[in-house]
Amino acid sequence: MALAITPHDPRLPEVVHLLQRHLEFARAVTPPGHVHALDLEGLLEPEVSFFGARRGGVLLGIGALKELDAGHVELKSMHTAADARGEGVGSAMLSYLMAIATERGYRRVSLETGTMPAFMPARSLYERFGFKPCEPFGRYTVNPNSICMTIELPYAAS
Repeated sequence: MALAITPHDPRLPEVVHLLQRHLEFARAVTPPGHVHALDLEGLLEPEVSFFGARRGGVLLGIGALKELDAGHVELKSMHTAADARGEGVGSAMLSYLMAIATERGYRRVSLETGTMPAFMPARSLYERFGFKPCEPFGRYTVNPNSICMTIELPYAAS
């Protein structure tokens, strides 16, 4: 059965549940003060576009784009349900979000993720898609718990 990725309301009960798993994971492996994951309130901000990935109606993954400015968007809230890991949900979501960013005319996609071993699968995924380490952007700072990554979108719509 195919994976369907569509805009989602982050207030849906199954989304809230998966978002809670995402926040619990981040808080369990990241020192206090260094968790930058968006909570439900953050996902409802007007500059955030939120998406869910479903197979057979079951929510398997989430992801969001947060506009920083007219040419720059941040990848947020990427999370795959534990029982769906290794099935390509994260790759499919990242491909979808990159396509949306390109369609909307952004020239750059950036993200912040943890440096701890638990974040290695995420960092590997981003590297496979061409993201490279970059200087902190927005409100992020240089610190041993975070790495910022970015990719230029050379074919973005004008």
